[in-house]
Amino acid sequence: FVNIGERCNVAGSRRFCRLIKNEQYEQAIDVAREQVQSGAQLLDVNMDDGLLDGPYAMSKFLRLIATEPDIAKVPVCIDSSDFSVIIAGLEAIQGKCVVNSISLKEGEQAFIERARLIRRYGAAVVVMAFDEQGQAAETQRKYEICERSYRILTEEVGFNPCDIIFDPNILTIATGMEEHCNYGVYFIDATRMIRENLPGCHVSGGVSNISFSFRGMEVCYFTIFSGEMSVLVTLATTSSGSKTEVKLLTQK
Repeated sequence: FVNIGERCNVAGSRRFCRLIKNEQYEQAIDVAREQVQSGAQLLDVNMDDGLLDGPYAMSKFLRLIATEPDIAKVPVCIDSSDFSVIIAGLEAIQGKCVVNSISLKEGEQAFIERARLIRRYGAAVVVMAFDEQGQAAETQRKYEICERSYRILTEEVGFNPCDIIFDPNILTIATGMEEHCNYGVYFIDATRMIRENLPGCHVSGGVSNISFSFRGMEVCYFTIFSGEMSVLVTLATTSSGSKTEVKLLTQK
């Protein structure tokens, strides 16, 4: 299992957000250190906030943690919906990292350009099941988008399949709408199709969307890991020191 520390995220940690907004970077480094000490093997860093200069904050924080030997030994996931922030992170990072994320939302040309830049820096990439028509909800659409992305990345961009991580989107199931009840099943079925037909790549997904509206979150996680997903999952990532945010990372 690979544990991903997710507290260096201005959207997911009030403490981290406050420290970054106040430019208390030395104290913010402690958040990363605490996660490494709790067993994090990968640090997710996100600076997406309207009141922040995202590229500046990402670059500065990554450069600072690179000077801390106990933190620098752990690779980083540069997490942003703003590609300028991702570029700033790639320029500041030392060693191999993961970029989260790109998609076909803006078409193939933009997808290829961004993928080539990411590959140039030697990073792995998370690819969302999202295209020009929107986010995929059902099994076949999820697979079709991932298959199309895989073909482009491996044949046109030159990505090694082991550097591709697909996120087929586990959408929230307990919304009260009947058509949403099978979202978890759609993810599992899409994951199976990806593993069977797209060799070498990885698959990730946010399990919290399955348990979001239910009591006994840990029970939900245990059921997922001990049931159908135990066949598909080879790596599981959690927010270090906490079981409240769990993602799955599967590998062919």
